[in-house]
Order: sequence, then structure tokens, then C-alpha cells
Amino acid sequence: MKQYDSKHILNIALSGHSGAGKTSLAEAMLYLSKASDRLGKIADGNTQLDFDPEEIKRKVSVLTAVAPVEWKNSKINIIDTPGLFDFEGGVYEGFRAAETAVIVVSAKDGINVGTEKAVKAANKLGLTKVFFVNGVCDENARFYKVLEDLKATFGTSVCPVIVPYIENGEANTYINLFEYKAYKYDAKGNATPTAIIPEMGDRLEGLRESIKEAVAETSEELMEKFFGGEEFTPEEIVTGVSQGVKDGSLCPVFCGDAASTFAIDQFMNSLVWLAPTAADKGGETAVDVNGDPVEIAVNDAGATAAIIFKTVADPFVGKLSYFKVISGKVSTDTPLVNMRTGNQERITKVLTVKGKKQEDAAFVGAGDIGAIPKLSNAITGDTLCSPTRKVVLEGVTYPAPSFSRAMYPKKKGEEDKVAQGLTRIAEEDPTIKFISDPETKEMVVSGLGEQQLDVICSKLKSKFNVEVDLKEPKVAYRETIRSRSDVQGRHKKQSGGSGQFGDVWIKFEPCDSEGLEFDIAVVGGSVPKQFFPAVEKGLRESIKHGPLAGYPVVGVKATLYDGSSHPVDSNEMAFKMAAQIAFKNGIPQAKPVLLEPIGSLKAYVPSANMGDIMGEVNKRRGRVLGMSAGEDGQQIVEAEVPISEMGDFSVYMRQVTQGRGSYSFEFERYEDAPGQVSQKVIAAAQAEKDD
Repeated sequence: MKQYDSKHILNIALSGHSGAGKTSLAEAMLYLSKASDRLGKIADGNTQLDFDPEEIKRKVSVLTAVAPVEWKNSKINIIDTPGLFDFEGGVYEGFRAAETAVIVVSAKDGINVGTEKAVKAANKLGLTKVFFVNGVCDENARFYKVLEDLKATFGTSVCPVIVPYIENGEANTYINLFEYKAYKYDAKGNATPTAIIPEMGDRLEGLRESIKEAVAETSEELMEKFFGGEEFTPEEIVTGVSQGVKDGSLCPVFCGDAASTFAIDQFMNSLVWLAPTAADKGGETAVDVNGDPVEIAVNDAGATAAIIFKTVADPFVGKLSYFKVISGKVSTDTPLVNMRTGNQERITKVLTVKGKKQEDAAFVGAGDIGAIPKLSNAITGDTLCSPTRKVVLEGVTYPAPSFSRAMYPKKKGEEDKVAQGLTRIAEEDPTIKFISDPETKEMVVSGLGEQQLDVICSKLKSKFNVEVDLKEPKVAYRETIRSRSDVQGRHKKQSGGSGQFGDVWIKFEPCDSEGLEFDIAVVGGSVPKQFFPAVEKGLRESIKHGPLAGYPVVGVKATLYDGSSHPVDSNEMAFKMAAQIAFKNGIPQAKPVLLEPIGSLKAYVPSANMGDIMGEVNKRRGRVLGMSAGEDGQQIVEAEVPISEMGDFSVYMRQVTQGRGSYSFEFERYEDAPGQVSQKVIAAAQAEKDD
């Protein structure tokens, strides 16, 4: 593929609800532009952009993929993003590299939650928005209903560009409202201009009028002309709409059928003159080493600045870092500093990527997208820049993981293998987090949902040859005391020769300490000073396992106030053992209780679902603390809920809000567990011990 300057490069991210046809649209664009010699189909598992084995198996996108096409002397970098909410991180990766969000909507299903979320994300990042209504040839399609819904939901900025003429239930003819021409498509997807625009009655005139109104909004001169009853010239319509799309005041609506390629050429033709190029909208504000803002213009001759927006970490292929150049050029001769590590990166090869296929490139210029293999220390969100102008570009913002499971290898001894595999997978998808919990001895993996964790398990098996089971994570309970006790701990052992003797009296009482507070009140030297550290060590080892269910003991003050020793048999080990005996006898006498962790919940939900969420919080033994208004008509419900009750809350939240809701949840404090909960936890701990 030849090199294009930034004035002829368009970076578009396909987004929208799962099943709307994003990948199918990309495949149609690849096929019509002759970037592919066949029209890939998801059902057949032969698409260029759903090439990962998991995607082929599941028939759904789980990763962001990139493919460039050449059309009308322009290069269009297609960035195909996943539609499933579990893989939402891919949308933010794709949007980071794009100037335009093409939001694909099903002509049959219409606006879905994924549509709304894509629009919201595009607005947040300042991307140009373009709607493409796909599947118009489906017998259950209802394009004009979808168009009206788009206007009602997203406002008067929604402006139709291509509309279908439906006759006898078939949508073979499409009208370009800018050109005011109709094109009829044959079974092979070839278009023929029709001599006469089909009769559509008042509908066509209404559509034309909506375009004029949209164009009039783009300048005072055109507004005066519109109110004066004058007709716009075709040039004025094209210029007005193009300006409105680029500045965000207009959202054009296209339509077609990706499966048959009907009207896809019209869509691509329009994109080339309508959508902003990298030169139009690719500049950014970075931060220099002093923290001051720096404007970075899209300029091949400028100092290099590029952002890594996606990482592929494959155990067989190796690591591949996808990047977008904001300024300058990236080549094997370009010295680049990774601003996160401060180190210079060695560029051995620069690639252009089309799905899983890679081609060597002499360089990747400003506004364009490429990939670099084997950047071992680089991660998604890193800025690569020239040593002569060190700047940091904005990284990729990911949704926080909200669904956690404990991961156990099916074969003992493969914990390290699982951890290594997870590390590589998390490099690819930063929405995945995992920790090895030292307290529960579990490897806890967190992500955006059940399907994402299921994909992780499949990848561990196929790519890293390790099988795992997922379980509900254990809860890190605590134990404490609510009374005081005075006990003796006496350790005496004779086995020939010198023996062991340690004798202590310790008072245990509640306190506010997060662990153990040790105090000494010995008088008269009944316990020699050199054994004080041994007593404390014995107690600190003991608090790791409480008497109720074996959980760590907190909030205990232990005061050593008396004891006795033997001039020959007393030693540090003897007094450490005596302290442990005192703990074992004293804590059960001090009214021990089980503490459960409580978390602080902030749920962001549509107003219609607020009552459902509050009711669910109560069912989960939570306490609603308050409500307040959020952004975009949402409500914020604040509550405190036991962590043990939150295991499947993300599943419930997604179901009841259809994916519109989100939440944050953080540990707050420990509280006494109710008797019923305490009994259940103690019984489970005993059963595990017996096993």
C-alpha cells in the first residue's frame, strides 16, 4: 500500500451494539476496495477482522482489529471494535486512534444500549459521529422507524444521507439525498444509476427538507438563504453538511446491507468527502516534562509523537504494539523514547496491519496507524516520542473491572504457569486485573463480566496449555474480641539434659488497633527483659489464625504483666510457646466475634431502575445512604454492602439496567457479622479443615 499524507487519511472506529454488523460492514468495505478478494462471513469463520480463534469459535468480536483500505485516493483505517459489554475496553482502544466513530445500528433491532454507550463515549472523546443502519435487506428491517428513533434519541443533529426505496419488501434501490440520485443494486452488489428517482410521496421531500434545515444551521449566510425561501446549490449542501459533520453539529445517517454490499460504496464515497481527515482533527494537546500543555500538530516534518493504543501479546507470534502517529514519522531510523519508562525503544521493524496479516513499511507518517513488534517494555497507553521534544500524550481510559472470580489450576503445581499466562493476557486487555491474595491463598481475576473470564480460561488452555476452574472468591473475614480475659500460658518440657520453661500471665482486651497492640507491665523481673521480644513474637504469630474460623485476629491489646522463669531451662523458644498457649486459652474467653468486610457502593443507574437497585441493596444486607443526580439523566445510589454479598452484583446490575448502569465498589471497614452469617462461615471453615 502506498504512503498517504494526513490530508488523505481517515481513521474510523466501527462501534455499536453486539450483532449490529460492525465486522460485516468492515468486510464489505475491504471487499469493495479490493483489499480482500472475498467477502468474509462471520458464520463461516473467514473474516479478516475476527481472526482470533476465540472470535471464530464464538462468532463474535472480542478484540479490536485494524485494516486499511484505499478508496477515492484516500486511505481509510478501519478499526473494528467489539460490541459485547464484556469487551468494552476494545471500544476505548479503537476510539483513541480514531477521529470518527461510525456507530452501526441494526435496521431490524434499532437503537440498543450499545448504540447509546457508543454515542456517549464518542461525545466524551470529541469524535465525529456517523450512523450506519445495517441490514436494510432483511425482511424484518424497519429503516424509517430506526431513523425516527435516532432523531428522537439523539436530537435534530441526526441528518439522513442515504435512504432506501423499499418495493415489494425488497430494498434494492438507495437514494443519495445530496446528489438527489437513486442507485439500483443487482444480486452481485453492482450499482446502476436510475433515470428517475422512485416516487416516495411526501417522505422524500421531508427528508430533503431536513437536510436543508441541517445545512442552514451551519452558517448565518445559509440560514438567511433558507428563511428567504432560496434553494441551496449542490455545492452549498455538500459544504454545509461536511462542515457540520466535522464540527459535530451534524450526525449523518447512512444505510445499506453489508451482507450483500448494497450501498456500501455510497457510504465509502461519502466518508471520503464528509468525515474529518487526520489533518482536520488529529492534533492533540500533550504535556511536557514540566507538566505544561503542548499543542501537537499533525505534521510529518514535526518531532515524532505517537501513542500505543493496543497491544497483542501472543506466546507464539510475540508482542505487537499498535500505535497512531500524531506528529512526525516512525521508522527503524527514528529514535523514540518511551515516556513511561524513560528509556529509548529499539525499533527493529515497522508494520502496517490488516487483520492478522502484516506488511513491512518504510515508515508510518503523521495521522496514520501502524504496529511495532517486540517492544518488550511497552504497554498500551505509552507515549513514544522524539528525544528532542519529550511529551506525554493522553493514554487509553478503560472501564474498571467489576466481576471477580478465584482461579484454580486443575493440575497442582501449575500456579506459576497460570500467573505467567494471565500476565500476557492482561497486556492485551488492561481491563483484566489479577492478584495473588496472600490471605486467602487464591489467585483472584477481575474483569468486566462472565464472558470475558470465560475467554480468559479458553486462552489459558489454547495458548498457554494450562486448564483452570473458576470459583467464587473467598472473603477475607477477621476475628476480634468484645471482652477481656486474664490467662496464664505455661510451657514446660523435660527430655533429659536442659529442658524448656516459660511462664507468662497476659491480659487480653479489645482496642482500636488493626492488629495486635503489645504492652508490658512486668514488675520485679518475674519475666526477664530478654524474653519480652519472644513473647511478642509468639503472640504476633498466633493472631494470624483466630479461634472461630481461622481468620486473622484484629483489635486486641495484649499486656504481659507477670510470669516466672528458670535460670537454666528458660529460653526464647520456651517463652514464645508460653505466649501462644496464653493466646489459645485467652482469646476464646474474651467473647470472640467474626468481622465481615463492608464496602462502599456507588451505583450509577437510569432513574427508572433506581428502585430496583435500592431493593437489591436491601436484599443483600446493605444500607442505602443516599441518592443524588448524575450525568445524562442517571441517578447515583450510595450504599454500604457486605463484600460477601457482592459476588454477582455486576450480573444483576447489567440485567436490570440492560447494560446502562455501572458502579464502583471499595472496601470501607469491618463490622460484626450477624449470628447467622457467622455460623455459616465458621461451619464452612471447619468443613474445609476436615477435608
